[in-house]
Amino acid sequence: MELQQLTEQYNAQHSEKSMLEKLQFLAAEHPGKVVFTTSFGYEDQVITDIIFKNDLDIKVITLDTGRLFPETYKVYRSTLEKYRKPIHVYFPPTKEVEEMVTAKGPFSFYESLENRKECCFIRKVIPLKRALAGNEIWITGLRASQSNNRSDMTDFEWDEGNAIIKFNPLMNWSLEETIEYVKANHVPYNVLHDKGFVSIGCQPCTRAIQPGEDFRAGRWWWEQGSGKECGLHSLKK
Repeated sequence: MELQQLTEQYNAQHSEKSMLEKLQFLAAEHPGKVVFTTSFGYEDQVITDIIFKNDLDIKVITLDTGRLFPETYKVYRSTLEKYRKPIHVYFPPTKEVEEMVTAKGPFSFYESLENRKECCFIRKVIPLKRALAGNEIWITGLRASQSNNRSDMTDFEWDEGNAIIKFNPLMNWSLEETIEYVKANHVPYNVLHDKGFVSIGCQPCTRAIQPGEDFRAGRWWWEQGSGKECGLHSLKK
């Protein structure tokens, strides 16, 4: 059966299983072809904890854009120290980054939506495609309540742009449930979360949010109506 056809089958057959059961099933059904992408936020740390504690055959990867917060690198290190398992890092292509910054300067993303999307594409989308190539399952830390663009998510989705099945194990979790898990299980987390940062990306493009603000208000805060997405999760089906 083709991968795309498996998406609906998995949604129908595994909806009642626990997150761990679903991850165990995927690792067994697609050996060596399952990857999880982490940016070390609350959500990703929950999934990392479950994968590493249960010694699942799932490759954990991260994208280093070259513009991350020092606090992000610290939780990266703390995660390596706690679990003693590898997290595979992927960097953006040097040539494209050099050409973009040479032509437009280090903060071109503030100048237009087109420039911002170009920067995200080079620093995130290109290395992601390299990381996903040859794999069959992509596990994400997305939650439906994070953004209006994610409100119609399902457990398993077909990502046409990457020709891969995307699995969203935290789809129905609330932020409160996520934080509770992290604290109850003593999982390392980014201390920026304690300072009002709920969604943490590149340092120049992320700020803390104020009480009552939308979850994604801290990402690309100078933009209006852009959807507040970087392109990693824009192609669903």
